[in-house]
Amino acid sequence: MKKSLGVFFSLLMVVAFATDSLAGALDIFTGEKGEVRIAGGTAHIPVMKEAAIRIMRHNPDIHISVGGGGSGAGIKQVGEGLIDIGNSGRKANEDEISRYGLQMFKWAIDGVAIVVNPVNKVRSLSQEQVAAIYAGTITNWQEVGGEDRKINIYTRDEASGTRAVFWKKALAKGNVAKNANFVVSNGAMKAAVSQDSYAIGYVSIGHMNDSLAGVAFNSIEPTLANVQSGKYPIARGLYSNTKGEPIGLVKKVIDYLFTAEGQEIVVQKGFISVK
Repeated sequence: MKKSLGVFFSLLMVVAFATDSLAGALDIFTGEKGEVRIAGGTAHIPVMKEAAIRIMRHNPDIHISVGGGGSGAGIKQVGEGLIDIGNSGRKANEDEISRYGLQMFKWAIDGVAIVVNPVNKVRSLSQEQVAAIYAGTITNWQEVGGEDRKINIYTRDEASGTRAVFWKKALAKGNVAKNANFVVSNGAMKAAVSQDSYAIGYVSIGHMNDSLAGVAFNSIEPTLANVQSGKYPIARGLYSNTKGEPIGLVKKVIDYLFTAEGQEIVVQKGFISVK
C-alpha cells in the first residue's frame, strides 16, 4: 500500500511539473496588451493559429490575427510595415534582406509531398517523370503506370514558398505547363487534388491526410521520418520574418514558438522540431 501511494504521489508531481512547465511558457504574456498581425506562408497557418489561440486564451488583452497570402506576400508585407510577422517557406533572399532589414527565425522543418487522389494507383515517380509531367511532356497517367486518363496538373503561384522548394528540388527549375491549374494555398491544393481523381499536386507534409495519397519521389516516401533523416530531398525550413530585430509583444510571440510548448505544437501539426 505504501509503495502504491508513493507511485501515486510521484505521478502527481510529474503531472504538476508538466503543467507548470506549459503554463510557464505562456507567463511571458501576462500583463501584456496589444495586437500582432501575422500573414504569409500558408504551411505555417496551423501552428500559428494554435499558438495564437493559446496566447489569447491566457491573456484576452492580446489579439493575434493569422492570415495567408504566400511566402512572397509575407516577406513584402512585413518589409513594408503592413504586418508584424511575415511567414515564409523559404529564406528571404539577399535583396529582400537588405531592402527591408529582415530578421529570419526558423522554427520548423517541413517536407513538400507530391500527391495524387487516393483512387489513383500511381504511388511512385522518378524526378524525370515528375519534371516531364509538370512540363507537359507526359500528359497521360498510362505513361507512368496508371489509367488511360489525362493528367490534371495543379501548382501554386510564384509567391509561394511551397512552390519555390518544389520547383527547385523536384523540377530542377524546369518549366511548368501553361495549362496547369493554379491554387492559392496548401489548403486549396489539398481540396483540389482530393476532388480530382486524375490530379497531381504538392503540399506541405504537415497538411496531408487521408484525402490525399503521397507519391514516392525517386523511390523515397514523403514521410516526416525521411525528411528528418535527410533522405527525402524536397524539404525546407519554415521561417517567421520581422523588419529589424523584433521587440515587445512581437518578440514574445516568436520566442514562444521556440519554447518546449511551441515546439510541441510544431510536432502536433505534422512538422519537425528545430530543437
